[in-house]
Amino acid sequence: MSYNYETIPLLLGQTFKKIENCDDRLISFKNNTKEIHMYHSQNCCESVTVEDITGDLEDLVGSPILRAEERNEDGKSSYGLALYTFYELATIKGSVTIRWLGESNGYYGVSVSVRDVS
Repeated sequence: MSYNYETIPLLLGQTFKKIENCDDRLISFKNNTKEIHMYHSQNCCESVTVEDITGDLEDLVGSPILRAEERNEDGKSSYGLALYTFYELATIKGSVTIRWLGESNGYYGVSVSVRDVS
């Protein structure tokens, strides 16, 4: 098992007006000037989905994001390889952990992207 931590500068310090769990493959963060998506572009022979959200996404609305961290954990699955990606986001109102699960035979990437799509 390996762990990797890193800060997500694109989210850190932002104040969002709306955060949506659009489906099991897309989380959307919006304010007046930015729209940031957390997602994975699917390929064949792999699966990447939002497995769980702990906390209330509304706690991230209307206050600056004070902590935005990504942590990865390797594992095994019926596909072969699994990658759990945890996004821990916090404001003064509370914190949320978004857990993604990516499974693949090892050939395809299963990482989650955080991109400004404004």
